[in-house]
Amino acid sequence: MLVLLLTIATVASARAASFEEALPLLLDAKFPVKEQGIEQLSQTGDPRLEQLFPALLNGELYQLKSNSSLVIGRGKDADLEVTEVISGQVVRHVGPQDLKKITLNNRMRGQLKAAMARLNFSHADPGKRLAAVNSLINDPDPASRALLLEQRNRETDAGVQEAMALVLALMDLSSPEPETRMAAIQGLDGALHPQVRGALTKLLERETDPRARSAAQRVLEGTEARIRWYATLETLFFGLSLGSVLVLAAIGLAITFGVMGVINMAHGELMMLGAYTTYVIQQWLPDQIGISVFIAIPAAFVVAGLVGVLIERGVIRFLYGRPLETLLATFGISLILQQVVRSVFSPLNRSVETPAWMSGSWQVNEVLSLTLNRMYIILFCLLVFALLFLILNKTRLGLQVRAVSQNRAMARAMGVRSQWVDAMTFGLGSGIAGIAGVALSQLTNVGPNLGQSYIIDSFMVVVFGGVGNLWGTLVAGLGLGVANKLLEPWAGAVLAKILMLVFIILFIQKRPKGLFPQKGRAAT
Repeated sequence: MLVLLLTIATVASARAASFEEALPLLLDAKFPVKEQGIEQLSQTGDPRLEQLFPALLNGELYQLKSNSSLVIGRGKDADLEVTEVISGQVVRHVGPQDLKKITLNNRMRGQLKAAMARLNFSHADPGKRLAAVNSLINDPDPASRALLLEQRNRETDAGVQEAMALVLALMDLSSPEPETRMAAIQGLDGALHPQVRGALTKLLERETDPRARSAAQRVLEGTEARIRWYATLETLFFGLSLGSVLVLAAIGLAITFGVMGVINMAHGELMMLGAYTTYVIQQWLPDQIGISVFIAIPAAFVVAGLVGVLIERGVIRFLYGRPLETLLATFGISLILQQVVRSVFSPLNRSVETPAWMSGSWQVNEVLSLTLNRMYIILFCLLVFALLFLILNKTRLGLQVRAVSQNRAMARAMGVRSQWVDAMTFGLGSGIAGIAGVALSQLTNVGPNLGQSYIIDSFMVVVFGGVGNLWGTLVAGLGLGVANKLLEPWAGAVLAKILMLVFIILFIQKRPKGLFPQKGRAAT
């Protein structure tokens, strides 16, 4: 063991000494000497090369005039940060006038790229190896071909092997041998990287071999067809995310409208209150953004639900049976709520921070990327729908709500307190609107006019799906969201919404009760 430890220490010392001995060669004014220094440094395999070589290639390697030591300088003037290459320590009180840049020529740049490739190709981290290979996809370097072939035989990671095969195939497209080009074309079959389309298009412009032209054309058409397919999937995903927002915005309105026949124009402002609740909780917990979102969901439900109960008890209960007057009254309430928010939070929009676990995207392949926040919105919509479905079908409150919505007079005759059911139903629908506001806060800025952007769409979903029907609201919301996103690429956002409105108008001419009409003796 003692001999082994001494051997390891000796090897480490020799590697450090070799790095430090080769480093001064970069200070020489002669380019051949610098090339020799780069070659000797690359043979050491020292970890400090990960910082040294990129700095040298990017023009960030300098000689400190005071003691001729090599340093890495990043930034300019007052923001200049200087670090010693050997020790890694920051050098203080150094300005641009104290530094002399290490110059390169084109041959040294190519040598550096090859040396960096060798270092990264043999790196212990598969992610670093994959990044090194991917860096060659946009700019295939023929000088790296032999290195790639050598490393591919030793590579154990399947993802890195696939990337190496792609780069080698792109390089082989420029081969003078027809058989090599044919093999490269076949190797690119199914690849979705944007560089593949460009390389195949250029090959078709200069290719003279009819077999190679036919194969390249077939592979290019297949690649473009797959890209169109994935683009359609991405559009469907965005449509489902938009539909999920519409379902969250409309599902509470569907309950109140279906049970009480109240046209609640303040429904959008209840969503706004839920969004502002999320903002306030994030201000209370600035260092716990991920936890604050989970706290905001029940808090927004309670805040919006209590406001909904106050609206029902204070205004709406005196206007039952007069839908036009409830529309005017709730419209006035919406203006009051907007002004209250402007007075408390100011008219400016507020930004709600997205938690880290909701940020970013899931990269399915080179052409399909799904944003995580929209994925969570879809899952959240389905969860809220499932909980509301259980409440309305498995609880006493749900039984009474269904009874009142189907036949109010008969329900009252059976002892159901319809006024209490109305208040709880309106509070439940308002609370769900608050939860929808939490979801909207993760997609857009929070402002006093947030609800106005969704109130019309909410009524469209309710009317199209069938008043008071949860399944109708779900199908209508998701369907309208997907249809809207499918129309946008060729009709534009404004015209697509107009076409959807025209479609709903024509649809309710044929089916006035919507997709899933309400059932019961009192249903009209």
